[in-house]
Formats: sequence, structure tokens, C-alpha cells
Amino acid sequence: MGGVMKSSRSSVKLKEAVRHLESLPAMPAIAQKILALDLETDEGEHALLALIAQDPQIAAKIIGLANTPLFGASRRVTAVSDAAILLGLTRVKAVALGIAVISSLARGSSDGSFDVQKFWMHSLGISLGMRVLARAMPSHLRPLDDEVFLAGLLHDIGYMVLNHLDPMGSAALHAALAASEDRPSIAVEREMLELTHCELGAELARYWGLPEMIIAVILHHHGDPASRPKNGRVLTNLVSLTEELLPALGLAERGVPQVDPAEWAELGIDPQRAPELTELVQEQAQGAREAAAGFR
Repeated sequence: MGGVMKSSRSSVKLKEAVRHLESLPAMPAIAQKILALDLETDEGEHALLALIAQDPQIAAKIIGLANTPLFGASRRVTAVSDAAILLGLTRVKAVALGIAVISSLARGSSDGSFDVQKFWMHSLGISLGMRVLARAMPSHLRPLDDEVFLAGLLHDIGYMVLNHLDPMGSAALHAALAASEDRPSIAVEREMLELTHCELGAELARYWGLPEMIIAVILHHHGDPASRPKNGRVLTNLVSLTEELLPALGLAERGVPQVDPAEWAELGIDPQRAPELTELVQEQAQGAREAAAGFR
């Protein structure tokens, strides 16, 4: 009875907060600047590196990511400019934007009820796994590299929104998810909160003016594939499949019990390659565990 009442209070609190978007944090100034940059110009490239260099937290995370075995650095990277050469500017832009967004919400929680490092592990692992699958897709279907990384980093941002708005409700939800191995996470969320992390994340993304394609990914990556909007559909399918291949990476989040071969075909990938690509995705997930160790 008490648990139901607590869930009810959380539902009311969340709905009220979402109706008044000003209760959510403003988009970080550095994220706004990064989002507006045009990397097709020398000025845009220089501005991106300068912005990152001015933010020690973002710079340290990008340098740390470049130094993981995932990207094959032949020597230790110590400068943002060298990390940009290794990772590529578009990927650095996406990672920097994702770090700025997630970190602004992470600072909103002070009671330790949400494990931010596990969230980073999950987000990085999905991003890196998506990269594996994207490379196996036909070039005419393949999303851009920066879209892949940004979608992977931000697809579950709703969990950060929940933790920012209601740390106690967040802690209760994640405890319930961990104890509900046989139930989809979305069903548990609706029962406890009435809103899902997908809906919460999409509200923040709209409020901040993030690209429509990223909003679509955040809102629909757990939904029925047939109902996903055309704008962002391929990217959303890519996120969804990668999460199904990594169901226990960082977060106790569960979707469908097994992958439908049609999901591979939808991305233009031969389903017979599923075992090979699944193994590669899981290898990347191990790399994400190492990379996330330096993320706070």
C-alpha cells in the first residue's frame, strides 16, 4: 500500500514538472554553442576544439575515451587536438555535446541514489555497439557517425531527468527494474510512474531544441517498430537493436526477450551475420566498461 502511494505521489510530481518545463534545467551554454557549430569550416573546427579545451571535464573525458583500446591509439593521447584526429571531429562534437548534456543533469543529484557511472557505461556501450552495426549497414541506409554517437549517448537521458526531478522515485524505479527480470522495463515504469524514461527524455530534448531525429530516438526506441516515425526511424531501429544485444549493460533495462531476424533486415544487414556482429558488439561493451571507469 505504501509503495503504491509513493508511486502515486511520484507520478503527480513528475506530471506537474513536465507541464512546467522551466522546472527542468536550462541547456548548458557550452552545449548550445557546440550544437550551433558548423564543422564544414575551419572556423567551426577551431571553435569546437577551443570550447572543449575550456571545459576540463569534457576535455578529460574525450582524451580518456581516445586512450581506450577501442580506438587503437599507438601512443598516449594527452591533448584534445590529438584526440580529435584519432576520433574524428564529427564524433568529438557528438561526444562533447552528449557529455555536456548528461553532466548538467548528473550534477542535479546529490544523494547518490543514481549510479551515474553505470549510466555512462550503458550510454557509451550502446554508442559503440551502434557503430559496429552501422558499419555493417549498406552505405545508403547508414546514419552519419555523429548521429550514431549522439543518439547512443542520449537515448536514455530520461533516466537522468527522472533522477534530477525525483531522486527517491528514481531509486525506487531502478530497484524495481533490477527485481523484475521477467518484465519489460517500460511496463514497470508505467505502473510506478505513469510516465516512461522515453517520454521524460523527449520532453527535455524538445525543451532544449535538440534535433528532431534525436528526439524521435529518445521517444520511440522502446516502442513498436511499425509506429516509429520516418524521421529518425533507421537511427531508432539501430538503438533498439543494440540495446536488445546488450540488455544488462550498466542499467537493468529490458525490452523484448529475443531479437527478431526482421530487425536485422530492417537495417539492411543479413540476419545470418547476427552471431558475428553480436560478438563484436559485446566486445565493444567491454571496452565501454573500461572507458566509463574514468567518467563521473
